[in-house]
Amino acid sequence: MGQQVMDPDPEEKEVKDQTPVEEVALVVPVTDDPTLPVFTFRVWTLGCVSCVVLMFLNTFFTYRTQPLVISAILAQILALPMGKFMAAILPERKMQIFGFECSLNPGPFNMKEHVLITIFASNAVSSGGGDAYSIGAITVMKAYYKQSISFIAALIIVISSQILGYGWAGLLRKYLVEPADMWWPSNLAQVSLFRALHEKDNSGKRLSRMQFFIIFALASFAYYTLPGYMFSVLTFFSWVCWIWPHSITAQQIGSGYKGLGVGALSFDWAGISAYHGSPLVTPWFSILNVAVGFVMFIYIIVPICYWKYNVFDSRTYPIFSNQLFKATGHKYDTTKILTPDNELNVRAYNDYGKLYLSPLFALSIGSGFARIAATITHVLLFNGRDMIKRSRSAMNAKLDIHGRMMKRYKEVPEWWFLILLAGSMAFCILLSFVWKDEIQLPWWGMLLACGLSWFLTLPIGVIQATTNQQPGYDIIAQFMFGYILPGKPIANLLFKIYGRISSTHALNFLQDLKLGQYMKIPPRCMYTAQLASTVLAGLVNLAVAWWMLETIEDICDTDVLPLDSAWTCPKYRVTFDQSVIWGLVGPERLFGHNGLYRNLIWLFLVGALLPVPVWVLSKLFPDKKWIPLINIPVITYGFAGMPPATPANIASWILTGTIFNYFVFRYRKQWWQRYNYILSAALDCGTAFMGVLLYFALGSQNHNLSWWGTELDHCPLASCPTAPGVNVTGCPVF
Repeated sequence: MGQQVMDPDPEEKEVKDQTPVEEVALVVPVTDDPTLPVFTFRVWTLGCVSCVVLMFLNTFFTYRTQPLVISAILAQILALPMGKFMAAILPERKMQIFGFECSLNPGPFNMKEHVLITIFASNAVSSGGGDAYSIGAITVMKAYYKQSISFIAALIIVISSQILGYGWAGLLRKYLVEPADMWWPSNLAQVSLFRALHEKDNSGKRLSRMQFFIIFALASFAYYTLPGYMFSVLTFFSWVCWIWPHSITAQQIGSGYKGLGVGALSFDWAGISAYHGSPLVTPWFSILNVAVGFVMFIYIIVPICYWKYNVFDSRTYPIFSNQLFKATGHKYDTTKILTPDNELNVRAYNDYGKLYLSPLFALSIGSGFARIAATITHVLLFNGRDMIKRSRSAMNAKLDIHGRMMKRYKEVPEWWFLILLAGSMAFCILLSFVWKDEIQLPWWGMLLACGLSWFLTLPIGVIQATTNQQPGYDIIAQFMFGYILPGKPIANLLFKIYGRISSTHALNFLQDLKLGQYMKIPPRCMYTAQLASTVLAGLVNLAVAWWMLETIEDICDTDVLPLDSAWTCPKYRVTFDQSVIWGLVGPERLFGHNGLYRNLIWLFLVGALLPVPVWVLSKLFPDKKWIPLINIPVITYGFAGMPPATPANIASWILTGTIFNYFVFRYRKQWWQRYNYILSAALDCGTAFMGVLLYFALGSQNHNLSWWGTELDHCPLASCPTAPGVNVTGCPVF
């Protein structure tokens, strides 16, 4: 008799029939009801309201000393009771909206409506509130370079950079959305939350998710009166400085705002989630890697470079600052080297002196070089074979059950996206000719930026869609264009917007398109929702930013504002610094053969090599499952964004994430599963609304408290240099 062939396990066969990705098969439902109403009056109303509110809040908070990004989870949770409320009270009546017939009340509020409302909200975060780079460029032009850019030109920059990304997304969806292997892992958390919110809540005596959300949102709302107004010392609780009030070194070590933040913590949710997002929704594995990088960089590398070796003449400057400096240790006045057209005056630069950075700022830029190279090497080594396999399947467009189920709906014609793409590029070129003096970027630079975005969106999209990692090339884009067109800071900012940020927008759109496939949203409904929310978000984003720049006196000007001001714009200060470093002064003067920071270029090589031993060890010891968990790109992310992020921000983020995603997850898993994401949204909600209320009720009327508890950081000596003979106002001379 021949060898008997055993039938495959029925459950395993069913999974493979559904999708080749097991995680998707376990989380995403394979059912669909095409009769459910999708584009309803409830979707348009709640979607537009959530988009406007989230965009207003996110734009408002980007200018604050402690920024806060309100995620779309807030709208995702609040949309459910509001949608059910509208279903209970609205009459049944037909109406037309943008060619779609919809009813005021077509029946019970359903999950597809909920998904579309969340799409509106997520575009309010990804199109400006979260990254806010196009608004950052406009803020730099108006607040730092004092440039009189017109509102129309600013609006074209904001809208065209986003629509350009939408055009790329439409052309690439057959490679990055339709294939089963392009599964976008982060969408699975969204799908899980939708199902959890819509399934029957058999809570018994426990609080329901909505009751829990309301209680903690109100508690967060009330609590934020302390760090937000009455007792702002809670934002940077730097107790080390209280013990040694006359020691520069102790304050450099202990300051949470201007130093290394050893022992300093933030009891302000805005401070905890300001730069790395909510720690409650970040996996423990990522938090641990970030913690390793943070400890190595802040507690080992920076102190050695500063106190032992005085690298880059570090002790002439504060150990931590987002300012630019002269060789004497004084702040660098960029107005001294600018022409009336905001270009570099080379002769004035040579007379005024070279540009210097604080040690932590310089090392942070170097870490960015290492992070880019490490990301590429890590993905190639650990995911390269899988990427090639999956990208081949992408080219063949192999559909799983979800892709096949979507065939029952009308597809969006490609020419719809081509019109958007052509229109956005036409406006880009129009900018280069009509407002050439304001934006400095010539038409060929605009085309080069668009070409760079188009060329890199597909390979980066394959990586993100399969590994949930998005390798950034921000520094490379600015570094490259700084060599091509030095001395033009605004041109460098605009090149990054169209060469990198438009690609980021494209990937955000593609991720939402995949979510639409998982939740069986008709493609034309998704197209309309994404386009409408993008335009609406861009208009609100610019309108709020313009209003704040015009009405808040001395906004972003730290030389004039008081030390405890809430409007120091740390995110945009770093955007301005980058425009000076890469655009105005240029990488050749700082990182070239004769540049002071030329040795930082070697960190490209260091970053490229660091993942290799981890990969080799994972192959030599395959039974040691912890070895592949060592993720060098994520470790280097532990010191990303500093400045504007401070060590106290990151340390508090790590501690909070460890409490909830290790201890609570391990010992109270049912509580974590039920309430963890809800708690994150509640803290966002309460903090945001109290922050806005405090500004309109008190801050805008200049009703501010001034006492010991409202000083942001009691460490005045932390910003002092320690090199002999350096004379800085307010600091002792060694």
